[in-house]
Amino acid sequence: MRFVFGKQDLADSARRAEHCFLLTNGLGGFCSQTLTGGAARNDHALLMACTRAPNVRWNIVHRVEEELTRNGAATHLSTQTFAKGSPEEGWQNLCFAQVDGLPRWVYQWQGVQVEKELAMDWEQNTVALRYQLENPGDTPCTLTVTPWLQFVPKGKNLRKTQTFTLRGNRVTAAGLDLTVRTNGQLTPCPLGWQTLYYPCDAPDGRRKTGLTAACLQVVCTVAPGSRQTLDLVFTLEKTAPPAARVLRQADRRCRLWERQGGFRATAARQLAQAGAAFIARRDSTGGKTILAGYPFFEDWGRDTMIALPGCTLSTGRYAEAKSILETFLQYEQDGLMPNLFPEGKTAPMYNTVDAALLFIRDVWLYARYTGDLDFVRRAWPVMERIVAAYRSGTRFGIHMEPDGLIAAGQGLDQVTWMDVRIGEILPTPRHGKPVEINAYWYNALRMLAELAATLELDGRDYAALADRVRESFRAAFWREEAGCLRDVISGTGQDEQIRCNQIWAVAQPFPLLDPGQEARVVATVQRELYTPVGLRTLAPGDPAFHPVYGGPQKERDLAYHQGTVWPFPLGAFYLAYLKVNGHSAAARRQVAHWLTALEPALREGCVGQLPEIYDGENPTASRGCFAQAWSVGELLRVYEALERSVTDFFDHK
Repeated sequence: MRFVFGKQDLADSARRAEHCFLLTNGLGGFCSQTLTGGAARNDHALLMACTRAPNVRWNIVHRVEEELTRNGAATHLSTQTFAKGSPEEGWQNLCFAQVDGLPRWVYQWQGVQVEKELAMDWEQNTVALRYQLENPGDTPCTLTVTPWLQFVPKGKNLRKTQTFTLRGNRVTAAGLDLTVRTNGQLTPCPLGWQTLYYPCDAPDGRRKTGLTAACLQVVCTVAPGSRQTLDLVFTLEKTAPPAARVLRQADRRCRLWERQGGFRATAARQLAQAGAAFIARRDSTGGKTILAGYPFFEDWGRDTMIALPGCTLSTGRYAEAKSILETFLQYEQDGLMPNLFPEGKTAPMYNTVDAALLFIRDVWLYARYTGDLDFVRRAWPVMERIVAAYRSGTRFGIHMEPDGLIAAGQGLDQVTWMDVRIGEILPTPRHGKPVEINAYWYNALRMLAELAATLELDGRDYAALADRVRESFRAAFWREEAGCLRDVISGTGQDEQIRCNQIWAVAQPFPLLDPGQEARVVATVQRELYTPVGLRTLAPGDPAFHPVYGGPQKERDLAYHQGTVWPFPLGAFYLAYLKVNGHSAAARRQVAHWLTALEPALREGCVGQLPEIYDGENPTASRGCFAQAWSVGELLRVYEALERSVTDFFDHK
């Protein structure tokens, strides 16, 4: 999908800061800058390298300064704000910026035209830039590119005690070596320092300035009436590949990702490409994983299980889906799946009740797509241990009550996706029986019963327990007078809040409610929580509703699940809407019409991606992670349902 921005789109400083692009390298490393070529966040980087996939990341090349000179005059092509001093205003020379998988810029100044492209190499900590300069004038012009470096772990501060050593074309700092390959003139320069200002971090109470250092420059002079190409490659690898090869192969990958899944809708093809950005290698297992979001998150178990069907199965990336499931198979413990994989010798964190149940769902879905029963047989003992642990009780208060429903959470542990904790404060305490967890539980039992029959095993116990769970669920959660489901059975007085979690009880493959009840849930969610870019986490009329997400960490956390709009539940809403309307032609047209709102959403924030969240009252600007895996994955499932009539995944009786 081709996105084009002119200086008309970027004349406002706020818009220059908010619009960015994202490239990834399959290791957890990435390249992300504003569309005007600057760093508006601490986590922006031209080369965010990953030295141990997927989470040991280093901000190596923070940005590049680009200065064009001619006849004694000078101008910037780069754009950057600083803590002190005048900004670089290169956006004023911009003809247009384009993102079509890879970003590209065209500048013009005094008749000189500069075209710029960049790309990352795959599974390498390498970024390549190409400048094509055309000088129609009668005097030479010179482009000087200065890489501003950090060599610090992602999110950390550079200090002036850091040393940078340049030997030939190699910079050494913090025990890492950066090789610079160029056909331009590489020259050392006195060590210089700049303190950048981060306009996207400042409003959220994050660190609003960052120090950078420069020790080299690359110069290219273009004779009058001629054209010249300047190539630059920055890498932590032993050898630096040619820029042309990196650019060519990266473009081919983007075109391949766009075609994967065979989607017809332009936005769906873009989302298929976007989903590839989150799939990365995990060195600890030698397999694949899914990073939850850029630029902040790592590979969270819950997020991975939610994002996996859309990002891999809907796009035909079955081998990667299998590898991801294999990764989690290795880490099952006490019937739980990891919520977070810390690096080094630290043990994984298992504080999630939903990841293990969603793992069962994803194995079932994988088998439906591929027919790979050998993998199901390998996963079967783990899935049985999960159900056994939930029945008998495991960590974090996760256990089955006498009525067959699952209760979870104790003390200050938050184990559902609404998991914020602020010291001793739990903004969304969901201890007890959460509605979506019991929907997952019921479906896991039905799926095991079905898989048991396929494997010629005895699954009657799972089917019998599922019957009891469905009866208890209807009795406990259904609110006849409100036409919706309780969010959690806890006895805390908050059970009557209208939240988005109930939509997953309708969107699951195996129904818990009768058709009339399902239709009323969808209608209530549409009336109270629906927005074109996501579902609100709490109805606006609730006294606890927070209309805006922003400010210091505590203020953000208090709003996070108290009305803030999340795109990823929108996938379940659309699937549920199709389901209760019998996947009719009219329902499909309606959902396709609603999905039109995604096209402007893909232009805002990180171009071509969907974000983590929006404000609850007026969801106009993206917040949180500018690219979120489960947002992309869940909407891909909707496009798949529209284009392929996959009703057999949703219409079990």
